[in-house]
Amino acid sequence: MSPLVSAPTPTTPLVELRGVSFGYGERLILEEVSLQVPRGKVIALMGASGGGKTTVLRLIGRQVTAQAGQVLFDGADVGTMDPRQLYAARRRMGMLFQFGALFTDLSVFDNVAFPLREHTRLPESMIRDLVLMKLNAVGLRGARNLMPAEVSGGMARRVALARAIALDPDLIMYDEPFAGLDPISMGVAARLIRQLNDTLGVTSIVVSHDVDETFLIADHVVFLANGRIAAQGSPAEMRASSDPLVRQFVDAQPDGPVRFHYPASSVAEDFRMRA
Repeated sequence: MSPLVSAPTPTTPLVELRGVSFGYGERLILEEVSLQVPRGKVIALMGASGGGKTTVLRLIGRQVTAQAGQVLFDGADVGTMDPRQLYAARRRMGMLFQFGALFTDLSVFDNVAFPLREHTRLPESMIRDLVLMKLNAVGLRGARNLMPAEVSGGMARRVALARAIALDPDLIMYDEPFAGLDPISMGVAARLIRQLNDTLGVTSIVVSHDVDETFLIADHVVFLANGRIAAQGSPAEMRASSDPLVRQFVDAQPDGPVRFHYPASSVAEDFRMRA
């Protein structure tokens, strides 16, 4: 049976977190986080490393399960889905992993074809046409026969993006899509995220530390800190914010609410110094 939820409507958020808490042992990563991701929008999750941004993506795909609260995808609680329901929901999600995570022993073509072969029974002739369409969308139709080792880091990220959209998902999640890219590749990746979101009518969640590129493409920005949502709003509102944490992040200040030093005993205690 399907999870007991009301039928989703066009105004229902595609993704919603309701009072979600999650941690590892005694280390709490997220504490009573509530968040809505409207359909058709690009939502950015930002904040210092270790703030729970990637954990949110894992919760949505149920690689991990919330210890309290609900994670809803299209109105259904992913935490209560049985395997069949979960796999069906995951087929509606695309994921761009950090650094692409391409299969190194498969060609560019076969990397993009993989989800189509795994989740559909389409004939190879149709799979070929779909793969070439997806590669063309990211500007790499001519690189179809290359191996991952033969393409640049920026190109590999675009191949991974073509693979992420192979099944025409409703939701695309990007985990640090700009990490390790040169300025040209970064600009190309940012434009692709925005263009694909608008052209395909999908919803996008972007986890990123890059303020400039992310603010250019995001409709809404959410800052996570200390396990909670510290601030949120449009990119313009975040740039104008007087919140100390937002200011520290946007202005790249070395010290502020997010400390450089991890909590520790005093130097004197560690080195047994005597006055």
